[in-house]
Amino acid sequence: MTLTVVTLCLCLTATADEDRPCVVIVVGAPGASEYTTQFRRWADLWQSAAQKGSAQVVRIGLDAEGSVPDRERLRTTLAEKATGKEPLWLVLIGHGTFDGREAKFNLRGPDVSDADLAEWLKPVTRPVAVLDCSSGSSPFLSRLSAPNRVIATATKSGHELNFARFGQYLAESIGDPQADLDKDGQVSLLEAFLTASGRVNEFYRTQSRLATEHALLDDNGDRLGTPAEWFRGVRATRRAKDGAPLDGLRAHQFHLIPSDRERAMPADVRHKRDELEVAVAALRDQKVKLAADDYYARLEKLMLELGKLYRAVDAAPKATRDTKHEH
Repeated sequence: MTLTVVTLCLCLTATADEDRPCVVIVVGAPGASEYTTQFRRWADLWQSAAQKGSAQVVRIGLDAEGSVPDRERLRTTLAEKATGKEPLWLVLIGHGTFDGREAKFNLRGPDVSDADLAEWLKPVTRPVAVLDCSSGSSPFLSRLSAPNRVIATATKSGHELNFARFGQYLAESIGDPQADLDKDGQVSLLEAFLTASGRVNEFYRTQSRLATEHALLDDNGDRLGTPAEWFRGVRATRRAKDGAPLDGLRAHQFHLIPSDRERAMPADVRHKRDELEVAVAALRDQKVKLAADDYYARLEKLMLELGKLYRAVDAAPKATRDTKHEH
C-alpha cells in the first residue's frame, strides 16, 4: 500500500469524528394563512434532503413562539455553528422588505436585516451558503458576498417585492435527481439554482404573467451575482461587459446529498480537490493571455494532481469507505 493511500485511510478514519454539514432552516412570518402550509412544506423538503446527506438540521420559526424571539435564536445558532470544516447552509424561507436603504427578512417578532446578518456571519470560518428565498432579497447578496461563501437570492433587485416562488422550486430541486445536470450522481447547489430558476421562468410563461422575480447567484465574492440565463449546462458562457469574473464554480462544489464517491472522500482531500478545480478554472480564464505551450503545461500539472487524488480515493479499502458512508 502506497504512502498516499495509507494517509488517505487514516484521514477516512479520523473524519468519522469530525463535524458534519449543518443546515439552518429559518421560516419567517407567513403573513397570510395561505403561506403557512407552503413555507412548512419547503422547510420539510430541506430537512429531508439534509437528513439524506447526514447533515445536522436546525429549524427556526416553525415551533410555537417562546420567550426567545426567532431573531435571537438565529443569532445564537450562527454563533454556535461558526466553526468547522463542512459547510453551513442558511436557508431563509418567507417574505422580505426593502425601503431603499435596508433589506429585511420578516421573522416572527423583530426582523433581521442584511446588515445584521453580515455582522453575525463575520466570525464564521467554515464554508457558508446563504439562500434567501424571499422577496426583495437582492441586497442580501451584495451585503453578504465574501470569499468562501455562496449567496443566492430570489430577486435581482430589492424592489422586486412580489411574492417569490423561487423558494419552492429551490427546495424541490436540491433533492431531485432530475436536477443533476452533469449526471455525476449528485445535485450541486449550482444545479439546484439553475433548475429552480428555470422552473420559475416556466411558471410565469405558462401563466402568461410578467416575471416579477429574477434569481441571482454569487460565489466569487465580488458582490455582483450571475443570473441563470448566463449558463449553458453548469458553466457560465456569457461574459460581463466590464469583464468581471463569473460565478458558479464554487456553488457547484456544494452538495447537500453527496454521491457515494463524494462521501468516500475525506474533507481534507475534498478541499484540496476543490482548490485544484478552482485553479483549473482560473487558468482557463487566462488561456488567451498565455502561450499555448505554457498553458497546456500548467493545465497538465493540475490535471495530474486531480487524477492522483481520485485514484487514491478509489484505491482506499472498501471497508474504510463503508464506515465513512455510514457516518
